[in-house]
Amino acid sequence: MKKTFFLPKNHTLNTYVANNFDDLRFSYLFFPFFLLLLIVFFLFRENAFSVEAYTHIQKDSFLYLNSQFSKFPDLQFNLTQLGDVIIFLPLLTIFIVYAPKFWHALLSSLLVSGIFSFLLKKLFAVPRPAAVFDNDKFLIIGNTLLGNTSLPSGHSIATFTILTSVFVAFIPKEIRFKIIWFFSILSVGLIIVFTRVGVGAHYPLDVIIGSIIGCIAALVGVFINKKYNPWIWIEKKKYYPVFIFVMFIWAAALMNKIITDNLMIFYFSLVSLVTTLFIIINIYVKK
Repeated sequence: MKKTFFLPKNHTLNTYVANNFDDLRFSYLFFPFFLLLLIVFFLFRENAFSVEAYTHIQKDSFLYLNSQFSKFPDLQFNLTQLGDVIIFLPLLTIFIVYAPKFWHALLSSLLVSGIFSFLLKKLFAVPRPAAVFDNDKFLIIGNTLLGNTSLPSGHSIATFTILTSVFVAFIPKEIRFKIIWFFSILSVGLIIVFTRVGVGAHYPLDVIIGSIIGCIAALVGVFINKKYNPWIWIEKKKYYPVFIFVMFIWAAALMNKIITDNLMIFYFSLVSLVTTLFIIINIYVKK
């Protein structure tokens, strides 16, 4: 069968995504859980299950990474915004039109990740670096965060929930392209999440653990969606006015962020959102 790019002939992107989700197996969860076990073993070996020990063993690595990453403060501050779903998701809204199956799974995964983030932050109650270390010893970019909400990093959970969903949804069929796709997604994810150390908001293990939990949340969300699929209505054009309304509010929120902080990443999000909004309005008017 002839192929165009990575899609078999006569296959839509939506079908391709649906088939990739159908191919997902529970065995995919083994690796992220194995990584979590390795971290638990490391903390056990270091006798670092207390809050004080957990923060202490990371002091040197946190200060070093913060000093290295913070050499590019503007870049760090822009990239770290992608850990906010309000900023990241507009870059993917085009798939509401061309691959709604992707959004079915993504929304379920984001709900799971939100629950994980809320419960685990409450459970561990680890203070932020700015509440533990001398603030004159490292660079803080943006707001100074002082709450007991450091572990796990919510931005890292959200980032890897989204990127894992993207990875699974659009994974190529050929093994060589799968490998390239995997390392590309992983590299982008790690660059984004470690900005949380660069801006002084999290310890290194916070973002590593958060990233792994984000992967788990994404996979669990796909499995839940395969069984129940509560978002099937997204594919129906009669609901496009809902998207149009939400996107107008969303665009207003992004414009407010531009007025407040004027970061380049906000412009990318706004342009992506407005482009999708125009396409959806055009489709709805012509239906």
